[in-house]
Amino acid sequence: MSDGSSFYITTPIFYVNDVPHIGHAYTEVASDVLARWHRQAGDPTWFLTGTDEHGQKILRTATANGVSPKEWADRLVETAWQPLLSTIDISNDDFIRTTDERHEANVQLFLQRLFDAGYIYTGDYEGFYCVGCEEYKQPTDLVAGTGQYEGVQVCAIHSKPVELLQERNYFFRMSDFTQPLLDLYESNPDFIQPESVRNEIVAFVKRGLNDLSISRQSFDWGIKVPWDDTHVVYVWFDALLNYITAAGYGSDDARFEELWPATHIVGKDIARFHAVIWPAMLMAAGLSVPKQVFGHGWLLVGGEKMSKSKLTGIAPNQITDTFGSDAFRYYFMSAITFGQDGSFSWEDLSARYQSELANGFGNLASRVVAMVSRYFDGEIPAAGALEEADEKIRSVEQTATADADAAIERLAIHDALTSIWQLVDDLNGYITAQEPWALSKQPETRERLQTVLATAVHGVGTLAVLLSPVIPEATAKLWLALGGVGDLGAVPLRRAWEWQSSGRVVPLEPLFPRVETIEGAA
Repeated sequence: MSDGSSFYITTPIFYVNDVPHIGHAYTEVASDVLARWHRQAGDPTWFLTGTDEHGQKILRTATANGVSPKEWADRLVETAWQPLLSTIDISNDDFIRTTDERHEANVQLFLQRLFDAGYIYTGDYEGFYCVGCEEYKQPTDLVAGTGQYEGVQVCAIHSKPVELLQERNYFFRMSDFTQPLLDLYESNPDFIQPESVRNEIVAFVKRGLNDLSISRQSFDWGIKVPWDDTHVVYVWFDALLNYITAAGYGSDDARFEELWPATHIVGKDIARFHAVIWPAMLMAAGLSVPKQVFGHGWLLVGGEKMSKSKLTGIAPNQITDTFGSDAFRYYFMSAITFGQDGSFSWEDLSARYQSELANGFGNLASRVVAMVSRYFDGEIPAAGALEEADEKIRSVEQTATADADAAIERLAIHDALTSIWQLVDDLNGYITAQEPWALSKQPETRERLQTVLATAVHGVGTLAVLLSPVIPEATAKLWLALGGVGDLGAVPLRRAWEWQSSGRVVPLEPLFPRVETIEGAA
């Protein structure tokens, strides 16, 4: 297994019963920022995302659309889920589909090993099943329906009636792992984060775990149970295994040893699957548990969780077509405390775009490049004797870098951006106080002008390095304008202030142009 020096990060694999909304994109962007940061910091990094294509919900959706489940999955992956990655500039290293042969074959291998080890047995099961969650529900997971469902019990997450199912299934002895899981949570408090999700899951496991039904016999869209082809593998048992089948489990032992374990970024509503069922499965197989499970909060629209079924889903391109992918990425990473619920509004997005990106960062970069062009014909001046104000900027560059890196280590992306934005604010304040436009008017202040603009250019270049994992498109343009040496993505991020320039700037177009209308809000 990995010695911990590598950084393997995953998103959930997303259900292809419908097209993606900004809730899915939020998870992708958060994972991508973390992957880009570690990659640029020099850590061996692997970033996995993909699609979950089996199960009853997919079968019903495909049937309703008059196609086979595989045809439906192929269509949605090709036209919606893979294009999403380009829309929001995702740098994933791999994309796994649960219909891939590499996945299906090694799910069967894993299951057979658990069966041979005595962790799987047959039994009868009766329970309330939510097709939307693809999960049997306990009574505490149900609420009284309203409207058209008044008088019946519905899933608390999907607000739709559950189905009473009776089947003879195969079961995983998950109850054997109640105490091992509690020991894991106690010995590694950071295994589940944030604290609110950890507390909920610890309380759930302390009530005692039941054995888990891991096969279905009433439909056939899924991976066949290897010793009994009249059953298909329960969709969650199948899906969770993607994290190791993509990493080489069963097919490339050396690669698996190098990559595993992973950090899982998931929505808090599926954290229980990842922090209870998944580590229990791995323990049974004699494999290391994940490095960490982080259950982030929900995106709320009008006070409700983002949902296509409730007509609160917003397509990512409704935002990117107007504001661009960088603004999408920055807004959701800065406006919401990662780990907590956050409310989305077009008004807030527009206000932050204008004040923080266009005026705060974009205008800063444009002004600095323009002044070097105007006062020094594009040649970046050398700094003379540094004054206290200049030294402070140099110090903030290093402090912002260290603080942001520490925040990323604890997955606090919002805190990282707060630290970086301190440099944005301080540079804007520095330029206002030093008044380079006034210094340019007197020959005797020429040397001071050189120092001020050299300091400003250096600070802006440090910002280009630090912000490249978050707003890669804008920072790539800025890097070229600053004459940055080498590939921006190869500049050691943990020493961002040591970046180098070729010595000349070139004109810089507005990084965040004025947005006249909010087209997607209509």
